[in-house]
Amino acid sequence: MKARGLLVLLMAVCLSMLLTGCFKGEQSLKEIDPPKNAKAVDGAKDTKKTDKTSEEKNTKEGSGEAVKDTTARQLYLLDSNKMVVPQTLDLPVPDSGEVAKQALEYLVKGGPVTSILPNGFQAVLPEGTEILGLKAEGDTMIVDVSKEFKDYEASDEVKILEAMTNTLTQFDKVKKVKLWINGYPQEKMPVNGTPIGNGYSAANGINLMETEAVDLMDSKAVTMYFPAEHNKTRYYVPVTSHIEVSEDDNIYQKVVNSLVKGPDYRTNALQVFNTGTSLVDPPSLDDGVLSLTFNQKILEDKEKGVISDEVIETIVRTMAAQKGVKAVDLKVEKTDHLVNEQGEEYNEPVSLDKYTKSKKTVKR
Repeated sequence: MKARGLLVLLMAVCLSMLLTGCFKGEQSLKEIDPPKNAKAVDGAKDTKKTDKTSEEKNTKEGSGEAVKDTTARQLYLLDSNKMVVPQTLDLPVPDSGEVAKQALEYLVKGGPVTSILPNGFQAVLPEGTEILGLKAEGDTMIVDVSKEFKDYEASDEVKILEAMTNTLTQFDKVKKVKLWINGYPQEKMPVNGTPIGNGYSAANGINLMETEAVDLMDSKAVTMYFPAEHNKTRYYVPVTSHIEVSEDDNIYQKVVNSLVKGPDYRTNALQVFNTGTSLVDPPSLDDGVLSLTFNQKILEDKEKGVISDEVIETIVRTMAAQKGVKAVDLKVEKTDHLVNEQGEEYNEPVSLDKYTKSKKTVKR
């Protein structure tokens, strides 16, 4: 009996050691390596970790289910009018650190973005597209995608390029994008033949609106931002148009004049400027701060000096997209105290950060 008891005890000890070794082996498994040639890109603009308590980071409230940290990331999606627009979404922090690759994966229809898409928006890359790898070469990001990428309508080709390019050029040092499909460089897009051999950049424009009235030889492509609305949710649409500019023209004044005229009807964006709104002095740029002085037509309430929040945001978003502008100092003639709709005084220049740092769509 003693021998049998000793044998049982020895078997139990051996089993315990075996199980301990197995669990230890599982815990020591390393993460899967990123794709060969892939290079993580750091420094995304408009990126900020979501604040959480330690308890919130580890579990969902009351469920005991582990959750990941999230990061606010700006992605370019399609709105209900098929315009390419930026939307800030909370994405899980990728284990591999490949934030640029993750951003593209969240542009794929039917992909991980599906459950967090804002109402009225859709992803732009063809369903089933896989991001096989990324490779940075100087200021160019090479994107290698699977063959499923080819399955799109010709009318969506430029929109796909705009969404990919504007999403990736938010990352430091990335100025343009080149495309590979299954490891093979592409000189043109696979469906409608848009040339891409030299790369595609944000300078190509976004939601381009051409007009026959403008001579392209004597004009400059300018991107302006106009508010739009879907189911009472307000967001901003970037629109590239050509405006006539000569060597002697004040480019900032030209942009403001075009902005005040309002958006092209094809954008379905909104006009937020009152009729008769205009500048009373030429704009001036000093150390990155653009000074703009308008007439009183820009005000919502002349007696109280109230200016619409959307007017301010439309101006700041547009002018901050112009070369050299870091902030806008806005003034109105014969108005000593300029306030927003909440009665808060504008007493310092406004930068783009006010509207892009972790900002979501605004419900009205």
